[in-house]
Amino acid sequence: MQNQFNSAQERLEKMREDALKGGGEKRIEAQHAKGKLTARERISLLMDPGTFEELGMLVTHRSTNFGLDKQKFLGDGVVTGYGKVNGRLVYVFSQDFTVLGGSLAEAHAEKICKIMELALENGAPVVGLNDSGGARIQEGVVSLGGYADIFYRNVQASGVVPQLSLILGPCAGGAVYSPALTDFTFMVEGSSFMFVTGPNVVKTVTHEEVSSEELGGAKTHATKSGVTHFTAPHEAAAIEQAKAILGFLPQNCEEDPIALDYSPSDEKRPKLDSLIPENTQHPYDIREAINEITDADSFLEVQKDYAENIVIGYARLAGRSVGIVANQPAFLAGVLDIHASIKAARFVRTCDAFNVPLLVLEDVPGFLPGTDQEWNGIITHGAKLLYAFSEATIPRVTVITRKAYGGAYDVMNSRNIGADMVYSWPTAEIAVMGAKGAAEIIFRKEIQGADDPSAKLAEKEAEYAELFAHPYNAAARGYVDEVISPSDTREKLISAFEMLENKVRNNPRKKHGNVPL
Repeated sequence: MQNQFNSAQERLEKMREDALKGGGEKRIEAQHAKGKLTARERISLLMDPGTFEELGMLVTHRSTNFGLDKQKFLGDGVVTGYGKVNGRLVYVFSQDFTVLGGSLAEAHAEKICKIMELALENGAPVVGLNDSGGARIQEGVVSLGGYADIFYRNVQASGVVPQLSLILGPCAGGAVYSPALTDFTFMVEGSSFMFVTGPNVVKTVTHEEVSSEELGGAKTHATKSGVTHFTAPHEAAAIEQAKAILGFLPQNCEEDPIALDYSPSDEKRPKLDSLIPENTQHPYDIREAINEITDADSFLEVQKDYAENIVIGYARLAGRSVGIVANQPAFLAGVLDIHASIKAARFVRTCDAFNVPLLVLEDVPGFLPGTDQEWNGIITHGAKLLYAFSEATIPRVTVITRKAYGGAYDVMNSRNIGADMVYSWPTAEIAVMGAKGAAEIIFRKEIQGADDPSAKLAEKEAEYAELFAHPYNAAARGYVDEVISPSDTREKLISAFEMLENKVRNNPRKKHGNVPL
């Protein structure tokens, strides 16, 4: 009996050893030669030491076509399991490029689906470490069905548990849609690629000559498409970014983000009193305001290089997690356009899904005019941001720092679309439009008939500014709760978010809204 047990134990140990080898030493060396880590090395960087529990190590594919019966690897090209990240439960799947190119097929997909179902049922984040050549062609439609199984579970988990996708190698064809359905995507410069069709197909169909990097590299998706939220110089840095994001989010939609210990001190920020330039046409960097208002070194910007006229990201305020949406006067004067609206709307909805309060810093001259914007649907895309704020039930606080003009004033979390608190700096200009444009419209005949039209325009511009280029009319109407000194902003916001901590607001009962996609 003992011999039988020893034999069984030896067999198990041998199978475990084989599974840990992945595709073998040569393929692991090739992976390292590309500057890439193996599936298990990536998991070891993500998870707290000694906490990872692997599931499905002995799974193999069941296909015999095209020689697959002679190419069986334990685990079938993906490592799955659970463990802890900074002491909190996280589920993970990590595709192994050394095994059949990390290609996805039936058994491979089943392992990923199992992890996603466990994450959903147990209310914990799921992190995907993607490195795959795509669908396993030898398994035909079964591979496509596997992708669809994953997509379906992505949608079921959306807004229930955080989903993070790290692109750590190629990601093409159907493989790109699972990351697109998750909350945050991370890419590595020089080794990550995402595209629906690769350069060779593009050349065949459209005759365009384009490299993989130009078509779907990290820089392309960070600056042109907005598909990726973060880029990193190497895989270890990308994994650290993912861990940082998880720190701002709760485990699931039923919980609140973890608040860190905070010792109150002098919350005055005198630097803010001199942030706004005397010339209202001059730019300033809204990140300076964010860094002064939030806890030291806590701001983590999302999609930093895309739609730079709006800044989004997570930070802490007196230890509490907050999401920030801020117009950026240093880029296109902080105007709202198609890309900025989409970027901010998605972020607002993510924060709302996971109970992260929102802080809005507003300095917006309006929506970007022009045929390009109109023909490409600024009306619909701008409405996405309006919809996102109006739908959000989390605590929402706005600070108007300078300009708040036109419909953009409404869209940027105004009182009338549900903001809980609205503060204004004395420099705020809250009006339908700027004084010069308003004067040209209202007093057009008077200006045209004047002996000195330029002088008359300046006179009428000053008259309009005196009436509207300040926050006090809005305050008189209750649209602004308080006009505050900039240096008092942090103190006021700490108090406001503390007051709103137990806010309850429910939207009307419905199946779901019809967001203007």
